[in-house]
Amino acid sequence: VQLQASGGGLVEDGGSLRLTCSASGLPFNSYGMGWFRQAPGKEREFVAAVRKGGPGTYYAGSVKGRFTISRDNANNRVYLQMNYLRPEDTAVYYCAATGMGNPISSAYYQPSTYSYWGKGTLVTVSS
Repeated sequence: VQLQASGGGLVEDGGSLRLTCSASGLPFNSYGMGWFRQAPGKEREFVAAVRKGGPGTYYAGSVKGRFTISRDNANNRVYLQMNYLRPEDTAVYYCAATGMGNPISSAYYQPSTYSYWGKGTLVTVSS
């Protein structure tokens, strides 16, 4: 299984980026997908998730209304559209996959729910 995150970079405060996670080696339609992030000196934290069947989506309070997660099952991809970026959004962003059958909503927020992780892509928001 491989999860490859891309699309990170340097952006100014208030700007936008779209992250892409490309998945291979797993039945993508059967996996819930999530995005997490880790800032320097901080623990990894949940950002957003989407159920395997859609359209159920979940967001951390800090990004709700600014970020949008979506998935393209035909191309085995999940996206994270990030708008109105802030310096505090600076972090390495990771995508993750969970094959758990039918998790309760709160499970999507927990790193332990996810079986597979990508290597991450760095997002830097300058002030």
